[in-house]
Amino acid sequence: MFFTVSGGAEVRAWRPGLSGVVEVLHAHFPSHAYPSHTHDAWTVLIVDEGAVRYDLDHREHGLAQAQVSLLPPNVPHDGRSVRPEGFRKRVLYLEPDRLGDNVIGAAVDQPEYVDPVLRHRIHQLHGVLLDGKEDLEAQSRLTLIEERLRQHLRRNVADPPDRRDPGVASRLRDVLDGSVPAGITLDDAAKLVHAHPAHLVRAFSREYGMPPHRYLTGRRVDLARRYLLDGHPPAEVATLAGFYDQSHLNRHFRKMLGVTPATFVRR
Repeated sequence: MFFTVSGGAEVRAWRPGLSGVVEVLHAHFPSHAYPSHTHDAWTVLIVDEGAVRYDLDHREHGLAQAQVSLLPPNVPHDGRSVRPEGFRKRVLYLEPDRLGDNVIGAAVDQPEYVDPVLRHRIHQLHGVLLDGKEDLEAQSRLTLIEERLRQHLRRNVADPPDRRDPGVASRLRDVLDGSVPAGITLDDAAKLVHAHPAHLVRAFSREYGMPPHRYLTGRRVDLARRYLLDGHPPAEVATLAGFYDQSHLNRHFRKMLGVTPATFVRR
């Protein structure tokens, strides 16, 4: 991760370990204006402070905090603040094949969306990527974001009708139960269950009342409890149960049980 400060501007950029996302950018620009340029990736942009005006393919657009902007690859655009105090933004750069070439024209025609659900999902994914320890959650959230973007690009912003699929949900639960310490990617789980990743997440969430990543985390906490009660030290338990490190274990353990692993054992 790179963090730079220059002339009052603050930029944090990194390449996450999430397939499909080539770069994440968090920036505060008090006065910077982007000249016309292009990216070879899809740009998913939200503004947290201020407002932005930009030209895309020689047409002027504006982006406020309630909106999401989707800029297609290889189409010229610039950017500048509407207000004198500048703006703060967060950006996901997606690989060009994630949404497809056939929807570039639709993105040029309508690059902004007022969609609170989509914006909140993007906000949540940024938090997960900043933490960098929740792989399955990041994959699930990106899948739902891309699905929502495709709906906008097809001019169909409504969610698909709810469809219970207990068979898919049950098969995914079996896969997760067999992958507690090692974990599994959403794409690999989809191949094993023979279902599209987005449908997988929705079907599981409707059937069990929680997304797959939260279910897997709960199973890992349960496994950690068993190891702790068997006398293993917390640092060792973190690895045995599938967490990145002891702080990762502590965070989820405390969230689920209200105490740290060390306090759990003492009590």
